Amino acid sequence: MPKEALPMNKIEAILQLRQEGLSYRRIAAATGVKKSTVEDYVKRAKRAGVGWPLPAGWSESELHAALFGVPAQSRRKAALPDCAYLHKELRKKGVTLQLLHDEYLADNPDGYRYSQFCEHYRQFKKTLKPSMRQHHRAGEKLFVDFAGQTIPIVDLAGQETRVQLFVATFGASNYTYAEAVATQGLEDWVAVHNNMAAYFGGLPELVVSDNLKAAVDKPCRYEPQVNRTYEDWARHNGTCILPTRSAKPQDKAKVENAVLVAERWILAALRKRTFFSLGDLNKAIRELLKDLNSRPFKKLEGCRESLFRELDAPALKPLPTKPYEFASWRKAKVNVDYHVALYLGNRRYHYYSVPYALAGQEVDLRIARSCVEVFFDGKRVASHLRSDAPGKSSTCREHMPSAHRRHAEWTPGRILNWADQIGDHCRLAAKRIMADRPHPEQGFRSCLGLVRLAKRYGAGRLDAACRRALALDLVSFQSVKNMLETNQDKLPLLDDQPLPMVVNNPTHLRGSAYYR
Repeated sequence: MPKEALPMNKIEAILQLRQEGLSYRRIAAATGVKKSTVEDYVKRAKRAGVGWPLPAGWSESELHAALFGVPAQSRRKAALPDCAYLHKELRKKGVTLQLLHDEYLADNPDGYRYSQFCEHYRQFKKTLKPSMRQHHRAGEKLFVDFAGQTIPIVDLAGQETRVQLFVATFGASNYTYAEAVATQGLEDWVAVHNNMAAYFGGLPELVVSDNLKAAVDKPCRYEPQVNRTYEDWARHNGTCILPTRSAKPQDKAKVENAVLVAERWILAALRKRTFFSLGDLNKAIRELLKDLNSRPFKKLEGCRESLFRELDAPALKPLPTKPYEFASWRKAKVNVDYHVALYLGNRRYHYYSVPYALAGQEVDLRIARSCVEVFFDGKRVASHLRSDAPGKSSTCREHMPSAHRRHAEWTPGRILNWADQIGDHCRLAAKRIMADRPHPEQGFRSCLGLVRLAKRYGAGRLDAACRRALALDLVSFQSVKNMLETNQDKLPLLDDQPLPMVVNNPTHLRGSAYYR
């Protein structure tokens, strides 16, 4: 296995996209992984018989063992296609790369598959032209970005706040979506993506975003690190994120043009209106957006909406039944008490349990509005309803060691029911012990000590010792234990004679008889 194997989510994305027929180059661009690495993982998966979807319950270590446990076989050398010939033939009417590939395989049965065949030709074309016009396939890419201009909103006190305009457009049809959001933060970024997906009724194979902080944690020309929450949103909706290269405006020419159109046909049209809420502003934007998408093309038939219905809409992937719920990710170390701490602010924490065997391990927390999930080695190991109660803990019984589970099963009601079976005096003593503590659970240990004494001395003697302890106002586990050890529970307890005091009577102290 290489020193830095890919994480499980990257391998899953590679296998999923390959299953959908994407080339190594496009998979590399979508996942931020080198093309050679993508090719290596796909071939390893094929040799190991690992396909998409992965077997249920697989962990990251199991996946790595399957991929790297099989020795790599030598790669065959295929005949290179004559790219100059291909370029010449493609100028002829009706000739396609698919037809030329079929002819190539007829002469070279062991030749390159179609994706690699096309890749060789693309690389050849780059040597002919320094740049070329992008051609977008239906349902392939959706470009998203924020406009440079902001929009003012005035509150009731007359204070002005500037909000952001989010713009999205399809590569093939130019069908556009726009919405105003309060900030460019991660939560607003994910929320507007949910609204965008609902507006389109589906999503394409790739969402092309700029390198803003909400989308990309670490910009890089070759291996950009997509924000994990944003990547989580994409996985939930069955799409992939493709960040653009830094300082390469040609990568997002579509959305740059869409932003320009939105500024001209939406922002300019609203420049004389005053808005007092984000809802009112978005209502006005939605009306202008409808006009924009239905505006006829100047040089083509139809409009953005009709072209979307014809090209992009049939190729979109359906949305899941429930929209993505925003969740942030954090790393945490499991405490010795097999709980992880979630910071609530102002030095307050809430604690969530994980299986006790993970004590001391580093885990990933997925924090949503309704729940907190804990992941280890790529697998979910715990899930809790989210709680904002400071200083409290959410503990699953299944996460406890067996000894802790047995202790947790004792409750005030169960202790009193047990004491009832011993006798009335034992029940009164147990109630007294729990009542003398600030919290009943603080007396559990003393009461559990009484349970242990019943097993050793029997129910009758324990109830008699409890009766004597109540009469002497010495109700505690230690007092009852001393009475049983010294057989004081067998002495009569008369109302008209003084009651003897219960003492520990240590053996290392000399009594009065020693000095006579």
